[in-house]
Amino acid sequence: MGMNMVSKAVEFVLGFLKNNEFPDMEVISLSDKKASAVNWIEGRGKSVVCEAVIKGEVVKRVLKMTVGALVELNVHKNLIGSAVAGALGGFNAHASNIVSAIFIATGQDPAQNIESSHCLTMMEPVNGGRDLHISVTMPSIEVGTVGGGTELASQSACLNLLGVKGASKESPGSNSRVLATIVAGAVLAGELSLMSALAANQLVQSHMKYNRSTKKMS
Repeated sequence: MGMNMVSKAVEFVLGFLKNNEFPDMEVISLSDKKASAVNWIEGRGKSVVCEAVIKGEVVKRVLKMTVGALVELNVHKNLIGSAVAGALGGFNAHASNIVSAIFIATGQDPAQNIESSHCLTMMEPVNGGRDLHISVTMPSIEVGTVGGGTELASQSACLNLLGVKGASKESPGSNSRVLATIVAGAVLAGELSLMSALAANQLVQSHMKYNRSTKKMS
């Protein structure tokens, strides 16, 4: 996300200020790589809202669930449950799983998964209660498409696959913005999938069937 460039510029500016106008300075707040209210409130990096309307027929046929059950579970798990636990920006099912995976695959800083996973997942019935409206609000997605880990072979290939490798000559900064929207879209899909599995009581069974290692450990 260009933090090394920013750090270099800030170091120069601070040195100039210290030698000319402000000999006494101190840091009053830091929000990098930590869950903090300022990132949740004011945003950091890219702020993205992603939303979709899922037809009730699709909810029943594909997700094996009802709109009402998903809405109720979201309130109790992601909103009330997170609030009671004292969550800071963590009003979601598992946004960090998706964010971490994409960050590693595309050469981002994995440590910035902390603030980048700030996410509010909302679900509500629409169209007379027949369909499901789902949205994720992510105010601090920190991503970049130039420099650092993005230059590694595998990570560079992933960015090329997504069509966002490097800097856009026509619209500077647009590639990183698109990457942030890809992250949010993937998070929305992951939220819908996990919440449906939980509501249908299929999470444990699916883990045991598809995610459990069959290799014997000695």
